[in-house]
Amino acid sequence: MAEGQTVEGATPLLDVQQLDTAYGNSQVLFGLSLHVNEGEVVALLGRNGAGKTTTLSSIMGLAAPRGGDIRFRGLQLAGCEPYEACRAGLGFVPEDCRLFGGLTVAENLEAARQPARSDVDRWDLARVQELFPDLKQFLSRRADALSGGQQRMVAIARTLMGNPDLLLLDEPSEGLAPLVVNSLLRQLKRLKEAGTTVLLSEQNLRFATELADRIYIIEKGEIRYHGTPAGLADQPEVRRQYLMV
Repeated sequence: MAEGQTVEGATPLLDVQQLDTAYGNSQVLFGLSLHVNEGEVVALLGRNGAGKTTTLSSIMGLAAPRGGDIRFRGLQLAGCEPYEACRAGLGFVPEDCRLFGGLTVAENLEAARQPARSDVDRWDLARVQELFPDLKQFLSRRADALSGGQQRMVAIARTLMGNPDLLLLDEPSEGLAPLVVNSLLRQLKRLKEAGTTVLLSEQNLRFATELADRIYIIEKGEIRYHGTPAGLADQPEVRRQYLMV
């Protein structure tokens, strides 16, 4: 399959080509290209500092690229503002969640509510509680009183309340206890079964390979591998070179 195309040859939902991003004089991304087809879960794997968060930040408009294209449904988003990316249909869950700590969980969810772009698979309070049943237990609790795993759950639910067409997840398993990671993985698998398109960055190889349809490995701001989880499993030298600490 050619880079940037679906099996049928249609335009990908998200198409990133030759992306360069820097912070001041420090360049982080070097000609990075990736694509996400509608209905896929795609994982961006790499060590800490490889450029995963910068990639998502560039797509979301939180970091301004110096060059390259970011097209979402054909719309050019390179250099856009975050609100423009949201308006186009992107939703972003940062690693630190960034909940409104002084508001309750219910208020956090309500603050993000946006009308669906269609009548299909509309996300509302009832539906996010179906995905995350534990939400019902602490809707009235302040967000800053939640555990790390609970905050991650609320952050994902809050982003879904905006009814995005593409969900960007930055390091969803980072800092969570193994049991919480397993629970989150089960919930994200249900999200995948619902047809939600996801691009996630991860360091946890098992978490990513159990969830993703395709994988990119990034090292020093460049894509070093692109393939399926099964293909990566057959290449221990790639895992050792780019993922082992």
